[in-house]
Amino acid sequence: MPRSQELRVLFITSEVYPLCKTGGLGDVSAALPAALRALHSDVRLLLPGYPQVIAGVKYKSKVAEFNALSQFPPASLLSARLSLSKTEKIPVFVIDCPGLYNREGGPYMDAFGRDWPDNALRFGLLSKIGAILASDASPIAWRPHIVHCNDWQSGLTPAYLHFHSGKKAATMMTIHNLAFQGIFPPGSTVQLGLPSDSFDINGVEYYGNLSFLKAGLYYADQITTVSPNYAKEIQIEPLGFGLQGLLTARRPDLIGIINGIATAEWDSATDRHLVKNYSSKNLSDKAANKAALQRQMGLVVDATIPLFGVVSRLSHQKGIDLLIQIAPQLIKIPAQLVVLGSGNAELEHLLSMLAQTYPESIALHFGFNEALSHLVEAGIDSFLMPSRFEPCGLNQMYSQRYGTPPVVHATGGLLDTVVDCTPDTLANRTASGFVFYPMTTDNLLGAIKRAVLAYHNKKTWQSLQKNGMAKDFSWHASATAYLALYRMLLH
Repeated sequence: MPRSQELRVLFITSEVYPLCKTGGLGDVSAALPAALRALHSDVRLLLPGYPQVIAGVKYKSKVAEFNALSQFPPASLLSARLSLSKTEKIPVFVIDCPGLYNREGGPYMDAFGRDWPDNALRFGLLSKIGAILASDASPIAWRPHIVHCNDWQSGLTPAYLHFHSGKKAATMMTIHNLAFQGIFPPGSTVQLGLPSDSFDINGVEYYGNLSFLKAGLYYADQITTVSPNYAKEIQIEPLGFGLQGLLTARRPDLIGIINGIATAEWDSATDRHLVKNYSSKNLSDKAANKAALQRQMGLVVDATIPLFGVVSRLSHQKGIDLLIQIAPQLIKIPAQLVVLGSGNAELEHLLSMLAQTYPESIALHFGFNEALSHLVEAGIDSFLMPSRFEPCGLNQMYSQRYGTPPVVHATGGLLDTVVDCTPDTLANRTASGFVFYPMTTDNLLGAIKRAVLAYHNKKTWQSLQKNGMAKDFSWHASATAYLALYRMLLH
């Protein structure tokens, strides 16, 4: 199909793997556009010009300048390419604005974990330029049919487009996590170049402040979120986070599409980070990765002890506090625990105390380590994901693909992707993990004990592993669903 006939999509995101990633959004922002391009869609990313983005993209050329946008500092637009692999490259637009983006620290916070004080301007500029590129005011020839916004950082794009009187693209707003809403003082409305009458309950106003996410949800033509179950959960408390009324009112325009995973990157048969590759046909080779992980993390090397693992942001949302409470009981089973991640300082401290108390059974690595995250998924026996809420989740899908049955709380995408191990689900070959509800320490520990019992039954455990490894978690189905929504919006 010639490029001129392809559906053109501007995909706006604040992070993308491998250039910058703080969570699942970074993975999605690489994988979904790549899958859409494989379906003959002309998808291009719009990114803030953080130092790692400027350094990481190739074939950069300046294609536009923006010097008079409300109270934003001058910025340039670069056209470039993002290499995901030797053969897979995605066109990207990068906003080069050193005054807002060229700084040490993360995309949203400084090195001390404090929000950048000018985040309203930083992501207001991302939204504003996204809106310009998606309208007849664009200074470049390429014009999208659809502008696909992701989370609060691009939430103002549908608002800017709503108040643009000329031709413009249709808008889609995807919620990856409703808990993060981009809330700023009411005075930000004028500072960001929005009309004063937009600061209204029927607009960007949210309990007396301006909310980027509410703006996107109110003005976008279509709303999606990252699992069917989460789409239901956010329409009521507590997971509506104050936006449940708006989301219920927009129910006809709200749909949940489960995320996929990068199956080429997450494949136990080819993963370069593993000590030994394996598949469902040679599961015994998985044991070499367990031994290697136990050695690397300073745990007792013992194939008979079930090894549980966590790769996560360490936060209340992720249920890490519950895991800390039951950890002494877990190791008495006996079992071992590996934790990879970073986050809340108090939770990190409590985990450190546990590791000091039980050095042969509990091991920690604070921070992000891509190679280690792969080895953890392959080396542990079961993955723990006791999230209080989880819009979609990726690790429970990685785990099943790696023959590592997960233990999950019955929420969001976890409930959509993990089938609880019961006699019936074992019989019909759908069982792939252990699901608990409601969210209590007793129920979490009970699910872990069920997993340990299954682990010591070789036939049951191999059935769980093979069932999970047989699932199709590729992005093809998700991308096909998004493509159908794009086409529906155009008609």
